[in-house]
Amino acid sequence: MIHSTVKSTFQWFAIAIAAVLFAGCSSHPAAPTAAASPDYSYKIGPGDNLNIVVWRNPELSMVVPVRPDGKISAPLIDDLGAMGKDSTSLARDIEKELGKFIRDPVVTVIVTGFVGPYSEQIRVIGEAAKPQILAYKQKMTLLDVMIAVGGITDFADGNRATILRTSENNAQYSVRLKDLVKRGDVSANVEMKPGDVLIVPQSWF
Repeated sequence: MIHSTVKSTFQWFAIAIAAVLFAGCSSHPAAPTAAASPDYSYKIGPGDNLNIVVWRNPELSMVVPVRPDGKISAPLIDDLGAMGKDSTSLARDIEKELGKFIRDPVVTVIVTGFVGPYSEQIRVIGEAAKPQILAYKQKMTLLDVMIAVGGITDFADGNRATILRTSENNAQYSVRLKDLVKRGDVSANVEMKPGDVLIVPQSWF
């Protein structure tokens, strides 16, 4: 009788645990497969290198870094904000500054060493092999992120991972990292958005 009662109690406990796990897995909607905007334009960020070419003025053409404060310095330009601008907008701003000293400057800005603004960087935390910050690239997918961080650890609960989407007021979406990385299930692959945070939790067992 006692054995039967203990067995029954254990069964109910197992059912309760399973219900909690199921509820936890379904607490966030699945991430949409396609997320990137087709009209996305790369925004300059601190750490980027900019190749500034001033037509017919080679002495004003040079490669400059974007400082941590998001500004650049170049010949005839002391401090000019670059962070958050695309290369075309920044080129027009440089033309305005140089126009104070030379006639009708024509400027081209080429971005190299892409880092991007902090608000658009992809952050990977938790049980990734190499948690880190990645520069966002258009059409970047969850699989691209996993390759960059070396996959997940043996302690990760990959199918309980979530994406925190800062561009959607911190909405959270469930993703199936274990199915994607360990089983090669490409249906678990989704596109990333600028500013996404991938959270990889530790397994409970």
